[in-house]
Amino acid sequence: MEKNTEKTNKMGTMPIGSLLLSMAWPPTLSMSINALYNIVDSVFVAMLSEGALTAVSLVMPLQMLMVALGVGTGVGVNSLIARRLGEQRVNEASLAASIGIRLSFVNYFVVALIGIFLSSTFIGAFTSDESVFFDATTYLKIITIGSFFFMLQLSMEKIIQSTGQMVLSMIVTITGALVNLILDPILIFGLVGAPKLGIAGAAIATVIGQAASASVALFICLKKISSIHIKLLGFNVDRKTISDIYNVGLPSMVMMSINSIMVLGYNAILAAHATAIAVLGIYFKLQSIILMPVFGVNQAAMPILGYNFGARNKARFMETYRKALGASVVIMIIGMAAFQIFPRELLMIFSASDNMYKIGIPALRIISLCFIPAAFGIMRSTVFQATGNGIYSLIASVVRQLIGILPIAYILMQIDGVTLSWYSFPIAEIIGFVLSTILFRKLYNTKISQLEAL
Repeated sequence: MEKNTEKTNKMGTMPIGSLLLSMAWPPTLSMSINALYNIVDSVFVAMLSEGALTAVSLVMPLQMLMVALGVGTGVGVNSLIARRLGEQRVNEASLAASIGIRLSFVNYFVVALIGIFLSSTFIGAFTSDESVFFDATTYLKIITIGSFFFMLQLSMEKIIQSTGQMVLSMIVTITGALVNLILDPILIFGLVGAPKLGIAGAAIATVIGQAASASVALFICLKKISSIHIKLLGFNVDRKTISDIYNVGLPSMVMMSINSIMVLGYNAILAAHATAIAVLGIYFKLQSIILMPVFGVNQAAMPILGYNFGARNKARFMETYRKALGASVVIMIIGMAAFQIFPRELLMIFSASDNMYKIGIPALRIISLCFIPAAFGIMRSTVFQATGNGIYSLIASVVRQLIGILPIAYILMQIDGVTLSWYSFPIAEIIGFVLSTILFRKLYNTKISQLEAL
């Protein structure tokens, strides 16, 4: 008990630079490995056919909705636990964790029902190619019906992170990614005596990997975390706790869902250009390698920000913000440089055709211009969530992705085709940067400036 309490208290005492580094590298490593797995998964799928890669790209928006549902709930739980621990209200932090796990069961039933009843309708709206339709519906049904473990994993990972134990969270993610990585080629291509399942094999490998991660996360939550006391049964669901969770979690959930809607809308704009849809899917896979370190820094920053906001320590709160933002900007500059210099080499990984090079090289160079302003938006969104003001994140996301990217992309598409439409990404991020600056100043003046400069 004492050991884990010390781990929690370090968020209020340990030097911020060292604290951020110690808490950021585990999620950065684990998410980067997971992102690398997703890229390798797409590489294997691309080896089947370009149509199979297009199928996975069509499924991606619904996968993003699954992530939004699970992570949105988890972010709310994470923020609430961190704030309650900062306020020394341990029993309420424990209740939030227990309710968070129960909410993951509800999330699963929602996703499973979507997979059972809406897969064919959804995919049919975006393609008339029978092969792409079959591959996409097969993949989608398997990952949605098997998403129980994914939802459980996401909830428990956020609980683990909220107590500052990022290495344990890393172990959870890496376990699933490694299982995925091993099983993917075996089940896709029928290696070592396994049946050759094609795209269904990729989906099954994903579900098995998620089950492995969930098993490890459950063990850690029940046996290795003692700063809070987690129960699976024998507790009353408190409506106020659920309300507190979704005050932060729902805006985050909607914000991430908006990203899915944006991809859906963009796929519709690109509907007549199947290769462009595949390129967009490749971009998001490659982008994840750059974003994962940024998300790692922000995952580390969130409990530190939440703890010190709850403890009313303004100096540590602002130092965390400045250092996390600086690290995020540096990472994004490196990422933008890679996309500008090596677009052909990046596309080559996915067995690109000549047409894919023609569309993809300018796409990667143009879209990556959005990376630097995006760093500010991501960090400020973390601040909004950590302080219980998730609605600000929602507002910024709606303006950037729905009011920004999609209308601009449509207009530019009408003016001069696919290539010009990619400029909608950097234009929208600049709009988002301006808005997040306004909202951050408002939050600072009304709440952050009122904290005690301890």
